[in-house]
Amino acid sequence: MDIKKRVEEIYEELVRIRRDLHMHPELGMEEYETSSKICEYLDEWGIPYEKGIANTGVVGIIRGKQNGKTVGLRADIDALPINEENKIEYKSLYNGKMHACGHDAHTTILLGTAKILKEMEDELAGNIKLFFQPAEETVGGALPMIKEGCLQNPKVDFVLGLHVMPYIETGTVELKYGKLNASSDEVIINITGKTGHGAYPEEGIDAIMIAGHVIVALQTLVSRNISPLNSLVLSLGKIRGGVKENVIADKVTISGTLRSLDMDTRLYAKERIKSIVENVSLSFGGKGEAKFNEGYEPLINDSEIIDVVKETVEKTLGKDKIVYKEAPSLGVEDFSYFSNRVKGAFYHLGCGDIKNGLTESLHNSKFNIDENCLKIGVLLQVENTLALLK
Repeated sequence: MDIKKRVEEIYEELVRIRRDLHMHPELGMEEYETSSKICEYLDEWGIPYEKGIANTGVVGIIRGKQNGKTVGLRADIDALPINEENKIEYKSLYNGKMHACGHDAHTTILLGTAKILKEMEDELAGNIKLFFQPAEETVGGALPMIKEGCLQNPKVDFVLGLHVMPYIETGTVELKYGKLNASSDEVIINITGKTGHGAYPEEGIDAIMIAGHVIVALQTLVSRNISPLNSLVLSLGKIRGGVKENVIADKVTISGTLRSLDMDTRLYAKERIKSIVENVSLSFGGKGEAKFNEGYEPLINDSEIIDVVKETVEKTLGKDKIVYKEAPSLGVEDFSYFSNRVKGAFYHLGCGDIKNGLTESLHNSKFNIDENCLKIGVLLQVENTLALLK
């Protein structure tokens, strides 16, 4: 098969699929209509699947006629709670919901990739598993899908994902070896003192005063406990305490987020936060406790798989169509759950078009894509899959 020619032949269909998805966005774990549409396409093309994985997820499979490796391909399917402001014929039909992060494009690219690989199944040695994943923007659908067995039967050997990026011109691909995205954890700090009259502070233990010292001390986590060559962000965004202006507060709660780029730094930072909170509070006669609600894991690309993507881009688009991301992002991406369990790579697909004004950032009410990126994404994912199967 001439893959490039076949992608061109289905391009109009890709655009129709993407625009339909764009008009009908659904939030995380509510993607019932989206999931049904995905199943309809898979039915039409004769691709077996399981639905209802992690609530609204779909896992399809294409089995080659010969034995071989299994490649997993992932697309996130959820939208954002944003009211779309674009004046386009395929504008979101649902107020307060919009595909402002390009997940409609990701889903379309995976569907197009599946269609072509299904047509090639007699030539394939190995299998392709299709992960249509819910809730990337909210609770994270990747880990529940994994817990429900999507990486097994057959066991997945490699996994690939991509994300459209408007700051990159269509036709260009951004790659990053190693660390790409951070982990995230919610930090909740509870400080307990002793209530008292504001006129007689010596009779109370001031939780607000303790909180002030704790907040200042926590700034040393980044400035003095972590190497300047490493990256860590602790952002405390909320503080609550006190009942009246003339009463010594006995309880204060501080909450925020912790982001790091590897598991060792993540674990060390948590232990250091606990120690600072407990000991600073104790030094003033109070009690401090730090708890964490775990978020996404850090996304670290496998260099061998990035090499495969690099070779594919060079072969299909040209060496000049690759840019290399200099520094990792402290934003998060739950594809990390897949790539931390099997060899994987995540890369960025240009979808920007300066001439036509398609440059608005992700999560923006006026975000849109140059739809030519759809056929480039399909071409690359088909070629990447074939390369990994070999």
